Amino acid sequence: MDETRPTPTPADSADDRVRAVLAAHPVWDGHNDLPWAARELGAYALDGPRALDLAGGTAGRTHTDLPRLRAGGVGAQFWSVYVPARLAGGQAVTATLEQVDFVHRLVARHPGELALATTADDVVAAWAEGRVASLMGAEGGHSIDCSLGALRALYRLGVRYLTLTHNDNVPWADSATDAPSAHGGLSAFGREVVREMNRLGMLVDLSHVSAGTMRAALDVSEAPVIFSHSSARAVCDVPRDVPDDVLARLAANGGVCMVTFVPKFVTPAVAQWHTEAAEAAAAEGVRFTDLGEFEPWMERWTARHPQPTTTLADVVAHVEHVREVAGVEHVGLGGDYDGASGFAPELADVSGYPALLAALAERGWSDEDLGRLTSGNVLRALRGAEDVAARLRDERAPSVATFEELDGPVA
Repeated sequence: MDETRPTPTPADSADDRVRAVLAAHPVWDGHNDLPWAARELGAYALDGPRALDLAGGTAGRTHTDLPRLRAGGVGAQFWSVYVPARLAGGQAVTATLEQVDFVHRLVARHPGELALATTADDVVAAWAEGRVASLMGAEGGHSIDCSLGALRALYRLGVRYLTLTHNDNVPWADSATDAPSAHGGLSAFGREVVREMNRLGMLVDLSHVSAGTMRAALDVSEAPVIFSHSSARAVCDVPRDVPDDVLARLAANGGVCMVTFVPKFVTPAVAQWHTEAAEAAAAEGVRFTDLGEFEPWMERWTARHPQPTTTLADVVAHVEHVREVAGVEHVGLGGDYDGASGFAPELADVSGYPALLAALAERGWSDEDLGRLTSGNVLRALRGAEDVAARLRDERAPSVATFEELDGPVA
C-alpha cells in the first residue's frame, strides 16, 4: 500500500497557511456587542432558563459563543460595554456599569476559556494560556456624563477604550450621524477628555464620530488612536466611515483602523437602501439614530424592501483600501458582531475570520502582513498608549477640570 501523503491541493495549502497565521497571531477584534445582546435576550443571566449558553453554543440567538470564537481564531476581544444614547446622565453611567459587571461575570463564569485583560502583556499572557483575552470598550461619551472622574473610574474597572460618541452628539464631541455643533468637532472639554485618556492609557476610539472630531482628536492625542469598527469612506461613502485624509494621518499617529463588516458601512447598495429607509422612517417621525424605535420599524420596512446582499469581496475592498492609504501597519478588524445583521455569508458570525484571511492570502498578502492585520497592529497601538501614559503620569496629575469650567453650563 502506498502510504505517501497526497499532494496538498491549493485549498488545503491556503487553509493550512491561515491556521498557522492564527496560531501565531490570533484575531484581536475591536468591537463585539455581546454584552448588550445578553441584556436584551437574557437580562444578563449566565445561569438558568434565560441564560445564553455561551459554552454550548448560541447559534440562532447571537453571532458569538465560545465554540465559534475558537473556530474563528479569535484570541482577543474588545467587548463593547455599550449603552444607547437615549440613556443620559446618571442612567447612562449606571447602565454602563451594568455592562462592565456583565463582562467581569462572563470571564469569571468561563475561566478556562476567557481571561480579563487590561494591558498588552495581559493579552499576550492569555494567548500563551490558550484563553481569549477579554478587554472592554465603552461606546459613547455619554457613558461618562461629562465627568473625568467617571472616566477614571471606568479605567480602573478595566475599560481600555472610549468611543467619543455614539449616534448622537455629546456636549463636547460631534457624532458622524448628528448635526454639526457650534464647536465643530471637539470642545475645550472634549480636548481635555482626550488628554486625560492619554494620561490614563485608555485608547481614543474614533468610530462613530464626525470627520471634524476625528481630525481634532488626532491634533490633540499624543498616543495612538483606534477606529474600533469603521471602514473606508472612499469605498462606501457614508459618514460612519473614515475619509482618506484621516486614514493617511494614522501612520504618524501610530493608530489603527479596524475594518468593520457591517453591511451599511461596506456595501454601497446597502448604504443607499439604509438611507432610503431612514428617510421613510423620518417621514413617520422615527429617527434612525434612535435604535430603540428604528430597529422595530426597520424590521417592518425590510419585510417589504429586502436588504441587498453584502459579499466577502466588499469587506476585502475596505481592508485593502485602508492598507493602501494608511499602510499595512495601521489596519485591523472590528466585525461589530451582535451589533448588526445581514453580514456576508462567509462572515455570518465570529467563526468567519479565516475566510477573510484566506481571501486576502489569495490576493497576495504575506503571512507577516496577515499577522499585523489580525492582532499585531492593535497590540502595538495599545503598547504605544501604555508608553505614552507612563510618561504623562510623571508629567501631570489627574485633571480635575469640569465641563462647566471649560465649556459653560450643559445645554
